[in-house]
Amino acid sequence: MSDVKEPVEEFKRANACAFRAVAEEAHTEVVYGADSAAITGDRARLPAPSRKFTAEEIARCRGEADGLAIRQRHHDPLQHARATPGGEVAPALFNALEEARIEAVGGKHMAGLRDNMAAALEEHYLRLGFHRVNDRTEATMPEVVRLMAREYMTGMPPPPAAKNAFDQWAPHLQPQIGDMLDALKANIDSQQDYAEAARRLIQHMNIDIAPDDASESGDESDDDSSAHDDEQVRGEEQGESGDEQSSAEQNSSEMSEGEGDAEDMGEVSDEDIEGEMQPSSGSEEPGDMGKRWRPEHDLSNVPREEFYHAFTQGFDEIIAAEELCDSEELSRLRQMLDQQLTHLQGIIGKLANRLQRRLMAQQQRSWDFDLEEGLLDTGRLGRVVTNPTHPLSFKQESDTEFRDTVVTLLIDNSGSMRGRPISIAAMSADILARTLERCGVKVEILGFTTRAWKGGQAREAWIADGKPQNPGRLNDLRHIIYKGADLPYRRGRKNLGLMLREGLLKENIDGEALLWAHQRLIGRSEERRILMVISDGAPVDDSTLSVNAGNYLERHLRDVIQYIEAVSPIELVAIGIGHDVTRYYKRAVTIVDVEQLGGTMMEQLADLFDENLGARPKGRLRRAS
Repeated sequence: MSDVKEPVEEFKRANACAFRAVAEEAHTEVVYGADSAAITGDRARLPAPSRKFTAEEIARCRGEADGLAIRQRHHDPLQHARATPGGEVAPALFNALEEARIEAVGGKHMAGLRDNMAAALEEHYLRLGFHRVNDRTEATMPEVVRLMAREYMTGMPPPPAAKNAFDQWAPHLQPQIGDMLDALKANIDSQQDYAEAARRLIQHMNIDIAPDDASESGDESDDDSSAHDDEQVRGEEQGESGDEQSSAEQNSSEMSEGEGDAEDMGEVSDEDIEGEMQPSSGSEEPGDMGKRWRPEHDLSNVPREEFYHAFTQGFDEIIAAEELCDSEELSRLRQMLDQQLTHLQGIIGKLANRLQRRLMAQQQRSWDFDLEEGLLDTGRLGRVVTNPTHPLSFKQESDTEFRDTVVTLLIDNSGSMRGRPISIAAMSADILARTLERCGVKVEILGFTTRAWKGGQAREAWIADGKPQNPGRLNDLRHIIYKGADLPYRRGRKNLGLMLREGLLKENIDGEALLWAHQRLIGRSEERRILMVISDGAPVDDSTLSVNAGNYLERHLRDVIQYIEAVSPIELVAIGIGHDVTRYYKRAVTIVDVEQLGGTMMEQLADLFDENLGARPKGRLRRAS
């Protein structure tokens, strides 16, 4: 054990030093976790190598650390947010081109760093499933543009995992953007000049960019548009509802009930947006220079709600539960959770057993015979009686499980969940994880809230930037990983107590949390992927709603839900606590009494496993020889 631990710890120390050196952040605290590299304030979280400690894993870990370091050194998130174009596809293309610039400028004089990032990029495309792409899909186009720019600026070929997608798109994209890559390469050292060149490249591809975009419109924005914006801001200032979530939800509901209200606020109705997002009749290729091209939406495309954006993502964090407090406090909080719900253990335990029986009943069992060890096969004892020289025969039962399945449980960690709702949600998640793990189903438990009340650092940056109108989401996200899908239940159980920590529960931005959980599931290899959301109503963030339309967050949530339910292979189900969430989710149930949550959640999950049972692939039964 010590022989393995010593090089791992040495690698962590060396990797942390290299990160600080590349990022030029000598005082940054470096910690290690199971997720991708991320940085929050003066704390960087880097991926930790496993006990296997293979050369490929070392290269990937170093690549993610190097990529984060050069991003910290050469990328300004506020400047990027201001320059990001509007539209449907343009933001994804713009982000992809910026990723290419960061890698090009960061690895200009460091060959080892370029190789490390190439290994991390290969792993990234493997997780996205690019190695399975055999045709030209719109979802892969932004990444292919990124790889073309990367190859032109650095000389690095596309990673093997993305080669199929690259080969499908490159011949069609080269005539359009080949001449534009010179401008990108000439400006990699200036983020602002590079952004302008990237926007020109996107427009040259005939990709729609919103006309009211900051860096495009300038003096061209008409007076009517400005008047609409002024009416929006005045409307929100007059309609602010204070700190109470119920008032904010009522305001959000009223804003979404009719098209007239949306028109009064200068917004486009949902029907208009849906009409715009439908693919045009006929075959429009990106290479048709005389036409505007809009992609169909598949799993990797950006959501169709073009108006939604974040003012900055520089202060958001994805963090493991154990990083938010020390081990002793987690143990104390877990003990507190167990004490509060002692009287529910019997009820939830019975429900868990019922769910386990229903799941186990769907597994097919068979026997292997004529084995040298196992259970004595009494049916074959006659052979021994008739011929004493014949050896005893043994048998062993083998299970063929139903479809390989993973379940993500996404829990609303907003302030309105404080008290018994969050306690019941935590215990139900605990029981689900334990029960499903017994049945061979992996479970991931996630939570979402914000880092601060009323904006935090994002709002401070907005104020320092002169309070531009319509800034978009204006708060710092906090997405919490309580238990990863591959983490055994016994090791993640204690983390669930964190939900009871005073001061953790703040505001909720459901749409982005749902996208985050969805993207984590998309990267899983299991055949069946289920996403269950536990929430108590509409998304509420006072900072965002005070400077945007009153239904800004709700419209984005509806858009994300429609995207997942209509297009994604992820199965989505929701449970509302005290509030009706059936107006958002097609598959949802609402409970008034929090005592019902454990049973309701398990019944919903059991119904999911019962559906279309006959259509699922069956395992092969082994016959007796």
